Amino acid sequence: MIALPWNTMNRPNACLIATLIPWVCACCVFPAKADQPGKTTPDGTTVRAAVATDAGGPAANVSGNNVSGNKVPGSKVPGNKVAGNKVAETPTWTDPMVAARESAAFGFLGEYIKDRQAIQVVPCEGRYYLSIYQGGLPGAGWDRGRIQHEWVQADSIADRLAGLTKVDRSGSLTFPTPPENAVVLFDGKNMDHWAHGKILNGLLQAGAKTKDQFQDFQLHFETMVPFKPELPLAHPGRGNSGVFAVGAYEVQVCDTFGIDFAPDRWKIDNVQKHPDTWCGSIYGIRAADVNMCLPPLAWQTFDVDFTAARFQDGEKISDARMTVHQNGILIHDDIPLPEGTGGGPSGPRDEVPRGAIYVQNHHNPTQYRNIWIVPRD
Repeated sequence: MIALPWNTMNRPNACLIATLIPWVCACCVFPAKADQPGKTTPDGTTVRAAVATDAGGPAANVSGNNVSGNKVPGSKVPGNKVAGNKVAETPTWTDPMVAARESAAFGFLGEYIKDRQAIQVVPCEGRYYLSIYQGGLPGAGWDRGRIQHEWVQADSIADRLAGLTKVDRSGSLTFPTPPENAVVLFDGKNMDHWAHGKILNGLLQAGAKTKDQFQDFQLHFETMVPFKPELPLAHPGRGNSGVFAVGAYEVQVCDTFGIDFAPDRWKIDNVQKHPDTWCGSIYGIRAADVNMCLPPLAWQTFDVDFTAARFQDGEKISDARMTVHQNGILIHDDIPLPEGTGGGPSGPRDEVPRGAIYVQNHHNPTQYRNIWIVPRD
C-alpha cells in the first residue's frame, strides 16, 4: 500500500526537478532508424523486432496480468477534439472494462515487477514505451538511478513481458472518508456545492467551480484520466485537466504515466511538453519531485495543503504555499508560489487572498470523485 494517513505520508529523498527547455508544440515523427529490429541506439534505447501488424493476443498471456476490476461508468468515446493540434480526433476510453474488451493495447498498459526490477508500459502510437527501474517502482523502492527505456513493437510486447507480474497500485490505495470537520464538496449525489458542473454516472466531469470561496485549507480529490493510446507521450490531449486552488494555482491532472524527467529523453521519445506541465506539477511553476502518475483509467488520489498569499493595502506581502501528495507520496513540500498559474498569451492568473476551487475542463473526459476540503480559516 502506498497511501498513508495525511500526517504520516512517505517523503521521497532527493528532488528530481528537470531543467526546463522550451516547449516545441509541433508533433514530431520517430526517426525511421529507431524502428530497426534489435538495434540499440547510442542513447541506450533498445528496439524490439518490428512488424506491420497489431497486437493480436490478450494480456492474459503475461503472468499476473489481470485487468483491474474497477467498475467505472463510461465507455469508449468515438473521438474528441484536441484544441490547437492537427490531431482532431483520437480513440478514447473512459471505462477500464470497456477498454479491456475493445483494446488489445490496454491489456498491456500498466506496471510490472520481477525481483528488484520494475517496468512501466505505455501504449503509444501503435507501439509500447517501456520505462525500466532498478529497485522497484517510483515511490515504491526505485533507487533513483537512471531510468532505462525501450520501444517495443506490438507483436513483441507479450514476449517482452513474459515472466513479469503485473501490479495494480491503484487497487491498494487508501481512498479516505472525509473527516468530521470536512466540507464534502462532491460525493456523487448532488451538485449543491458547485456553481456549475456536471455529474455523469455518479462522477464529476471536468469543468466545475465551487460556490464557496476558501483561503487556507487541506483538499482531497480523486481522479481518473482517459485512455488515449494513439497520441504521443505527454500530449496535452491525454486527459488534460487540473484542479485550481483559489482559482489561481493549478495542480495538473493528465496522463504522463511512465515518462522520464531526464531532458535528454524528451527529444528521443517525442515528449510533447516539459515536466512542469505533467501530472502532479504545479502547472508552469514546478515539476513534481517524482513522477507518481499511475496508468490511465486507474483511480488516483491527491491531497493538497494550501496557504493563500497574504496582501496588505493591495500589495502581496507573502507568497501562497502548497504541499501536495499524489497517490500517498510527497511530490511538493511547502513550495512558495511566486505567481499564479500561467498558460497562454494572457500570462499568469491573478493572485487573490481567497477564491473558489476550479476543476478545469480542457476538452478531455477526465473524471473526479470523493472531493472534500478542510478549511483552516
